[in-house]
Amino acid sequence: MGGYVRIAVRGVGRNRLIAGSAGVTVTVLGLLHTHATDLTPPEGLRLPPAAALFPAGLALLIYAAPRGGRVRTGAVALCVLAAVALASASTLVVVATAALLVAAAAIRPGDPGRPGDARPEYAETLWQSMDEAVMVLDVNYRVIDVNRRWRELTGYDSAAEAPPPPLPGAGGDWLLSRADGTEVPVLATVAAIPDEAGAPRGYVATYVDIAERKRAEDALSDHAAELERGNAQLAAALAFKNDLTSMLTHDVAQPISSIASLAELLCADWADLPEDIRLELATKIDKNTRRLIKMMNDLQLLFRLDTGTVTARRVPVPLLEVVRAACAETAGAGQVEVTIDEDLSALADRGHLTIVVENLLRNAIAHGAAPVQVRAGRDGPETVRLEVRDSGPGIPDDLLPDLFGRFIRGAGLGLFIARHLVEANGGSMRYEHADPRGARLLVILETAPRG
Repeated sequence: MGGYVRIAVRGVGRNRLIAGSAGVTVTVLGLLHTHATDLTPPEGLRLPPAAALFPAGLALLIYAAPRGGRVRTGAVALCVLAAVALASASTLVVVATAALLVAAAAIRPGDPGRPGDARPEYAETLWQSMDEAVMVLDVNYRVIDVNRRWRELTGYDSAAEAPPPPLPGAGGDWLLSRADGTEVPVLATVAAIPDEAGAPRGYVATYVDIAERKRAEDALSDHAAELERGNAQLAAALAFKNDLTSMLTHDVAQPISSIASLAELLCADWADLPEDIRLELATKIDKNTRRLIKMMNDLQLLFRLDTGTVTARRVPVPLLEVVRAACAETAGAGQVEVTIDEDLSALADRGHLTIVVENLLRNAIAHGAAPVQVRAGRDGPETVRLEVRDSGPGIPDDLLPDLFGRFIRGAGLGLFIARHLVEANGGSMRYEHADPRGARLLVILETAPRG
């Protein structure tokens, strides 16, 4: 950086050097013209009178001397002595004048008495005290120098170790490599240093440390993401409340209303009702009560699934035993055809798997048509496949995207709970259209290891 500052002041020093040389020449000619009686100028050349030569030469000398300091004072003294020399025509004065002239010419431009000589040192001090990390490069993009802040920011000791800066025009947010292998985020800019013709003769790369700004931005982003997650949870809770309200309004209200009506009829007309009608009404009350209890149990399980408190205790479970137990607890399961080998087992929670099969059977009986078939077999070396198939019209395509949703209209919570319980046991569940007609619900579980 100091080298580029010195280049800028060379022109001024060159002009003063030329003016000083011309001033010495003209002043010496004036002295000779005054005291040398045998001085004959070349033919065709007329020397101006000494009175004209001295002011011109001394004016050039004064211009060449820097403003202020000992050099300017010496130049003024030289003017006075030269005037005395003209007036007295004394050889001693002429010699003294010449000696002063030589002394003035011998004063170095770098004399500390000149205020302008502090410019390179001032530029160097400014360059090293900058808060920005700065790197100077030549026209071939080789590093010339770096300042103190650059060394502090990167941990490198010399410019030779400097990592390459971004190309001109490719600045902005940048990761600057450090000596310890880490990176610091900086705002980088690269500017060209033009020559007199405007062509680049070097480059200056500047880095501003923005680590604090990045940390603030990351903290703000984390806070915004946390708020977004909170909003998503709030939206999910609101959707759950709306779905639950809808279910309680339709699915739960219907059996409660039926139980209330049947119980009121029995109480009011008990003595007048035949025995068989009493039994029929009591049976309907029992059926709706069981249905209501099933809904309450499903809701309780649903709350546990939503809070993530459902855990599976997986053990080898014989599939044929589980399916037979589920059929015994499901109304209308007398029409179910079961085809499962007795030695086929799955690694699952027995209670969970029983709930899954019961829900799949109820769904097939309620929304499909007989016959309903339950089959199981190996799906690979490490998995088994359980299939529940009905012979009904199948599930419409427009319902498939939400088939395993929490509250699909008319299906209650069965398929939603079944899917989540299967996933809690490390399995998967999907739907397929049966051929030629009907619906197939497939459950894939891990095969139990053989003892």
